[in-house]
Amino acid sequence: MFNKILIANRGEIACRVAATCKRLGIVSVAVYSDADANAKHVAACDEAVHIGGSTAAESYLRIERIIEAAKKTGAQAVHPGYGFLSENEDFAHACEAAGIVFIGPPVSAIAAMGSKAAAKALMHAAAVPLVPGYHGDDQEPQLLQREADTIGYPVLLKASAGGGGKGMRVVEKSADFAAALASCKREAASSFGNDRVLIEKYLTRPRHVEVQVFADQHGGAVYLFDRDCSVQRRHQKVLEEAPAPGLSAELRREMGEAAVAAARAVEYVGAGTVEFIMTGDAFYFMEMNTRLQVEHPVTEMVTGQDLVEWQLRVAAGEPLPLKQDQLKLDGHAIEARIYAENPARGFLPSTGALKHLRMPEGVEFTIGETTRAPVRIDSGVREGDTITPFYDPMIAKLIVHGADRDEALARMNRALRACEVVGPHTNVEFLQRIVTSEPFATADLDTGLIERHHDALFAPAQKPFKEAVALACAALMTREGGVAHGASPWDALSHWRLNGSYRQKIEWRDTETDSAFAATYVRDGALRSLEYAGASEPFKWQAGEGAHEFRATIGDSRVKGRVFIDGDVFHVFCQGAALAFEWKNLLAHAADTEHGEGRLTAPMPGKVIAVLVEPGAVVEKGAPLIVMEAMKMEHTIGAPAAGKVAEVLYAVGDQVTDGAQLLVMEVE
Repeated sequence: MFNKILIANRGEIACRVAATCKRLGIVSVAVYSDADANAKHVAACDEAVHIGGSTAAESYLRIERIIEAAKKTGAQAVHPGYGFLSENEDFAHACEAAGIVFIGPPVSAIAAMGSKAAAKALMHAAAVPLVPGYHGDDQEPQLLQREADTIGYPVLLKASAGGGGKGMRVVEKSADFAAALASCKREAASSFGNDRVLIEKYLTRPRHVEVQVFADQHGGAVYLFDRDCSVQRRHQKVLEEAPAPGLSAELRREMGEAAVAAARAVEYVGAGTVEFIMTGDAFYFMEMNTRLQVEHPVTEMVTGQDLVEWQLRVAAGEPLPLKQDQLKLDGHAIEARIYAENPARGFLPSTGALKHLRMPEGVEFTIGETTRAPVRIDSGVREGDTITPFYDPMIAKLIVHGADRDEALARMNRALRACEVVGPHTNVEFLQRIVTSEPFATADLDTGLIERHHDALFAPAQKPFKEAVALACAALMTREGGVAHGASPWDALSHWRLNGSYRQKIEWRDTETDSAFAATYVRDGALRSLEYAGASEPFKWQAGEGAHEFRATIGDSRVKGRVFIDGDVFHVFCQGAALAFEWKNLLAHAADTEHGEGRLTAPMPGKVIAVLVEPGAVVEKGAPLIVMEAMKMEHTIGAPAAGKVAEVLYAVGDQVTDGAQLLVMEVE
C-alpha cells in the first residue's frame, strides 16, 4: 500500500479521498488554487501545495504543476477524483512517465472510452446494444445535418469527449440543427478542448441506469450493482439512488454482466461506471466513465464497501477485496446534490459567501458501519466559505440509507427539511418537491421527469407564513432588547412602560415576493398579542436553548424554528420551509424593471463568448442576443420583447459581473 498520495482535485471529492487516506494511515497531499487557499479540502489533507490561479485552466488542469507537486512532496501516487483531469489520458501518461502511480485505469482504457464515438464502435464490435446514431470521424456540418435528418428527430447531440451533461443538445427539428450544432461544438471545445460530436436518436421517457464495475490487475472483475440517475436537469444528475428501482434480479444480473464484459473488452483496471439508457426492460450502452462517480456514495451505502479504499488497493497491485458472490445488497440509498443555484431562473449557478450553513445531523464518511448510517454528508465547504464562479457550485451531497426505498425517501425528506443555507440561492426546496412528488415517490422515473412535471415542481410554495412572522418578530425583539414571555422585566428595559400598555409596529418586507407588510406587537399588562393580516392573536415567545433557536405561540399554533439574522434580514427556518424578511429600517429594494426598460443584464458572473446581434438590429421577442459562459455551461441571453438593439456594451471575451448590463434595447 502507498505511504503518501496526492489528490489532484478539490471540494468534496478531495475531502472524501482524504478521509479514507486518514483511516488507512496514508499521508494525503492537497493541491489548491488562489481561490481555494483556505478551502476545506486543504485543511482536510496532511500537506498542501499551491498550483496556480483561480480558474481551473490556471490550476487544476495544469498537468505539469500537479506532477511537479507530486514529485516535490514525494507522493507515490495521484488520485484524480472526478472531473478535471480524471479521464485525461495525457495526465495518466504523464504520471506514468514520472514514475507516479495514476489511481485509475490504464491509459489505453481511458483512450478507448474517452471518446464516446470510439467507445460506441467498441461496444458495437462486442455486440452490446446501441442506440441508433452517427459516431463517425467526419465532422463536416452538412454531413452531420444529413445524418440527423436520416436518423429522425428528435436527436441528441453529444460532445464526443464530454461528460457531466456539458456539450449536449436535444434538437427537435431539422431547422434548429445548425444553431444547436454550433453551440454544442463551442461548449465542447471550451470544456474538453475537443469539439467533435456524435448524434443519437433521442429516446422519449428513457431511464438512466448505470452499473458500478471494478477490475484489478490480476484479471478479476466484478460489478457492485446498479444506480438510477434518471432525475436530471440540463442533462446533469440531481438525485441518484441504489439499487435502481423496479429491476428484476435477472435484469440486474444481465446488466451487471454486460458492464463487466464492457470493462474486460478494454482490459480495464480500477473503478468504472458503465452507463445505460433504458426503455422498459431494454437497455442500451451510452458510455463508460473511467473514474469514480459523483454518486458513488449510494453504492457504498448499500454494499458497505469503501470504493476509494478499493481504488487504492487495486492501484497498489492488490486483488479485488471481494468476489462477485461475496457482494450483497443491503437496503436502499438516495443521494441529493445540494447546489448553489436558482431553480426558478433555469438552474443558473449562484455565487456568494455561505453566511450560514447547517446540515442535518449525519456523519462524514469514515468506514464500516458509518457507511450505513441513516444520514451521510459529503461536503467540500464550510460556513463562511464562498461559492465562486470558477468551479462547480456544489455545496454538499446529502445521502440517506433505509431498509427499503420508502424508508430512505422518508429520511431524505426529513433531512432536506433540516438543511439551512443563507447566502447564495440553493435548490434545497426544489429537491424537497421532487422527493415528495408522486412520480418520484412511486418510482415513475425517466430523464424528463422535471420537464414533464414542471408546473407542479415550480408552483408557488405554500409556506408557514404566520408562524415564520411570529419567529421573526421574536428574534427582532430579542435583538433589540425585548423581553421574552416569562423572563424578568429587568433583563431588558427598552420596551418597559410604567403603568401603561406598549405597542410596537414592526414593518417587514418579504424578500421572496418583495411585498411589504406590518406586524404590531401589543403588550397590555400580562397580555401579549400580535396583530397582523387583519387579525390580533395571543402571542408569546422565548429563545431556545441552541443558537438561533426560538419557540413561539401565535393564536392556537405552537411553532419552533431557527432564525439567522444577517444585518436586517431575518432568515427563518421552520416546519421544513425557509423564509426571509427584511426589517424595514432599510430602504426597500427596487422592483426589477430592467426588462420593461429594455435593459438586459447578466444573470451570473461569466464571460461573453458570442455576440449575435449588432446595434440597429430589429429582433423579435426571445431572439438570441448574447451567449455567456460560466462554470463551463453556456447561457443564451434572449430578447425580453420585440424591439431594436440600441447598444451592445460588451465584446466577445469580456468578463462580466452578475447583474452587469449587456445591451440596451428600444422595446416596441
